[in-house]
Amino acid sequence: MSAHIPPMACLVARQGAPFVKSQKVSRAAAPVLPARIAPRRSRRCTSVPSAVRASASVASSAPNDAPTAAPTQPGNALDAYSVVMKFGGSSVADATRMREVATIVLQFPDEMPIVVLSAMGKTTNNLLMAGELAMKCDDADEVSALEPVIAIRKLHVETMDALHVDDATRAEVLKLLNKMEQVCTGVALMQECTGRTRATLVSFGERMSTRIFASYVRSMGLNSKQYDAFDQLGFVTTDEFENGNVLPATYDNVRKALTLDTGASASVAVVTGFLGRGEKTGAIATLGRGGSDLTATVIGAALKLPEVYVWKDVDGVLSADPREVQGTVAMAFLSFQEATELAYFGAQVLHPQSMRPAMDSANLCVRVKNSYNVRAPGTLIGHTRPGGDTDWLLTSIVRKKNVTMLDIVSTRMLGQYGFLAKVFNIMDKAGISVDCVATSEVSVSLTLDPAKVWSRDLQKEELDALVDEFENAGIARVQVSTGHSLISLIGNVQRNNEIMERGFKALGEASVTVKMISQGASKTNISLLVGDDQGSAAVNAIHREFFP
Repeated sequence: MSAHIPPMACLVARQGAPFVKSQKVSRAAAPVLPARIAPRRSRRCTSVPSAVRASASVASSAPNDAPTAAPTQPGNALDAYSVVMKFGGSSVADATRMREVATIVLQFPDEMPIVVLSAMGKTTNNLLMAGELAMKCDDADEVSALEPVIAIRKLHVETMDALHVDDATRAEVLKLLNKMEQVCTGVALMQECTGRTRATLVSFGERMSTRIFASYVRSMGLNSKQYDAFDQLGFVTTDEFENGNVLPATYDNVRKALTLDTGASASVAVVTGFLGRGEKTGAIATLGRGGSDLTATVIGAALKLPEVYVWKDVDGVLSADPREVQGTVAMAFLSFQEATELAYFGAQVLHPQSMRPAMDSANLCVRVKNSYNVRAPGTLIGHTRPGGDTDWLLTSIVRKKNVTMLDIVSTRMLGQYGFLAKVFNIMDKAGISVDCVATSEVSVSLTLDPAKVWSRDLQKEELDALVDEFENAGIARVQVSTGHSLISLIGNVQRNNEIMERGFKALGEASVTVKMISQGASKTNISLLVGDDQGSAAVNAIHREFFP
């Protein structure tokens, strides 16, 4: 890989296809990067910074390029934390990746960062697997010999050796590894692994990764302190151990814990993502899907910061899936509503729950940045679109595969009230979430996502039971069809005439048949149902029309 980075594009960056991490920064040397224009703390997110506007100027979020003989303490001139940076498990998968994360953090010397980390690599999955396999064990020796337990210990010990962590941190991490095995032994003895136990078990991943990273930062002669979010920061959640909701008391707790004393030295705070503590039980709880992103946005909202950086391996949110579409474009800006729609319909952006603290905040924005192309401005997810809501057309195209459609037909629906209530009551009893709905005078068409509802081997049985429920109750005749793709166009639906005209023109030229249309009341989404065999052609045709 080369350490050279091409000049930054003006508004958006074209991506090659199929997607290759061609813009990775050399792991041996940090890139030379342009200086910041203005301190971040003075910027408000109600207007988009220069890097997001169509300008060739350097992004205000770009780091300093002045080479230094030794690391400079980030935020040395500040008296308060100024930005949250979140890195996922792949970013801290091993010692090499942890060094890269440290390099990225140090390239923002004008910021005093709070770094939120996930567990290393596949550690969370290995911890869950260890809990399940422990139920087949008889004693502690068998637990210690489990493959995932061995892998977890090996990864963390090797990482500590490579990063030369201090003796105190090594002792802490080894103690956590031993406790992890003790929890698994308890599972073996009790022959059960409850939600509360699983939450405790997976917490060891974040607790170890953050301790190792903070020690590595200190080994470079910098100030850094590790925080357990459920302990020192006071993250309080409901007692749903595997999907806890963050409670309001958390915000005051976080603000008090991360407000520096007068005259205190700058420091890199390293915080566990994904974890809180149950309000009534006091037990460790996880925050569910997107939990580490949620940790970051809660901290940003509590401290009233302007931005949270979420680091990924692409130049922001793209106009389509680069694995399927050539010439994808990185979006400069997304509204929170657009980002929520994208996440719901399958795009790998942020989980809607993780964006809620920023949406509820007056100024907090989330910036998705590329850890392999640090100078790229990324995608800003914010409150107000620059240039207003009339100057944009289409943001992104998302395809959800393997969608099931139900056509529910009944002449009793004509002119009657309560019919839809009966339909959705049956869906509720079956525990089925509906994606899209289209209605006529005598029929209702619904799309379902099997991945959200059933295990694959139970899909047919569940669908048959659902059809029987409708027909035995005499409500309607139901026709089930599978193998569809739901194509969602996320954009300015106030200009839906233009979107529909150009979209259907492109689909017609590609000979794609549309089976169902649903326009969301959110004014950001139009969904089209096509066959799976035409899904890729549909996405590519629409993308070429709007992003030539």
